[in-house]
Amino acid sequence: MRFATVSGSICLVLGLLVYSTAAAEEELSKPLPVPRLQVLPLPYDQASVAEDGEEFSRYHFGKDLRRPFLYPIIGPSGRSVTRMGHPRDPNGHSHHNSIWVSHMDVNGVDFWADRGEKATGRIVHQRVVRYEDGNDQVLIQVVNAWQDSSQNETLLDELRTMRFVRQPQGEWLCILDLELAAKGKVVTLGKTPFGMVGVRLAKTIGVKDGGGRILNSEGARDEAEVFWKPAKWVDYSGPISAEEREGVTIFDHPSNPNHPSVFHVRNDGWMGASVTFDGERVIEPQKPLRLRYGFWVHSGVLDQAAIEKEFLSFVENKDDPSALEKK
Repeated sequence: MRFATVSGSICLVLGLLVYSTAAAEEELSKPLPVPRLQVLPLPYDQASVAEDGEEFSRYHFGKDLRRPFLYPIIGPSGRSVTRMGHPRDPNGHSHHNSIWVSHMDVNGVDFWADRGEKATGRIVHQRVVRYEDGNDQVLIQVVNAWQDSSQNETLLDELRTMRFVRQPQGEWLCILDLELAAKGKVVTLGKTPFGMVGVRLAKTIGVKDGGGRILNSEGARDEAEVFWKPAKWVDYSGPISAEEREGVTIFDHPSNPNHPSVFHVRNDGWMGASVTFDGERVIEPQKPLRLRYGFWVHSGVLDQAAIEKEFLSFVENKDDPSALEKK
């Protein structure tokens, strides 16, 4: 009887193991969908943005940097349409970090340049709020502090939201939302063409070095017509290889305080949207400054109508970044 009882117990255990294994296999046979677009955290304070395992951008936010930035910006050809630094002056323009956010005059402190008596400003990463994967778009949301290193003081708290929207044939759109909040006292963004966003194009896309082309929403072309002129958008396109042409368009959202923005654009391959070209902007405590820009990475040297169509699609996007953290 005792042997029969032990044998029965062993059979029961084996049966449970067989059932558990079968249940586990059934669970594995019904996996959850794997998002095509993913944000992949990397060592050394970086986050890669990839589609089906292929990186098309990367966010750099190490605390030893002067400011966070996006690099590379991979176009449909598989090459980056941006670069780090000026091709003719890499030292004097070391602050040209592919696609970046910055400003030359925040209460008199220079966050734009890497050198100079007033260049004591640093935009320092504080924390990642969230990474979100998806099939059509992914999201990176972070908190940064605009710090004056000479006074050990934080002037602005920044909530930065970047949404990467994939499009057909390797094109894509980055929607950048900024919320800048004064830290305890009034902060003034001084009158300057340098800030709030900049793009340093690949050398071969530049008008001067590669025979590229600049076009704005008003139909003006190249530096002579576009420099320090207001526009809804500015496109910079040119050769990325012997056979292919690609470009980047900066979209200025109609909700921005100085829309249409004045653009600072050069034939040497850089462009930026200036939120303070027309005058200073005051940020009071409890009244943050909110800005939205788009960066469209596309193939070809497109005409005005094609870019305008994409701009209108950008404007119609009603996602509210202020609600993302609360979900």
